[in-house]
Amino acid sequence: MAGTSTLVRARGSGVGVGLGIGLLLTAANVLLSEAAPPAHSKEFPITVNATELDPPTWWHVPGVTPMIMTMDPETTEAPRTTESRELKLKPGTYRFGTFTFDFPFVVTLDGVLDFARSLDQCVSGRGTQTLTVRCSQMQPYVGPPDYHDGAVTR
Repeated sequence: MAGTSTLVRARGSGVGVGLGIGLLLTAANVLLSEAAPPAHSKEFPITVNATELDPPTWWHVPGVTPMIMTMDPETTEAPRTTESRELKLKPGTYRFGTFTFDFPFVVTLDGVLDFARSLDQCVSGRGTQTLTVRCSQMQPYVGPPDYHDGAVTR
């Protein structure tokens, strides 16, 4: 009988330990569900400022704003370059685009911007939450203009 009593006691202890672990896991799940979302799913306020573009045009971030390549200019809700727009973006890679200029940019896990250094002449805001676009074309022309008052000066 003593052996049976010991066996029952061991089983009873196992059940108590099992219940204790179950309660701890449940408490941990409740705490995790109330904690902040994982860094990769958090949205950050990213401002896009393309107000320096002349002439004004539309822009888009595919998957976030309305596409401009298939839009009706009279009814589109695509953003215009005449005003800044705040977007809620999760960490990841995106594209900014107009009809003549587009480039990739990244929202980091810290919620700040990063992009290729080769864009520095046209784009600023690395390490911040404001993407400023200053060029209308992929590679701005750095030489003297080919025109003057409508006349070609070659």
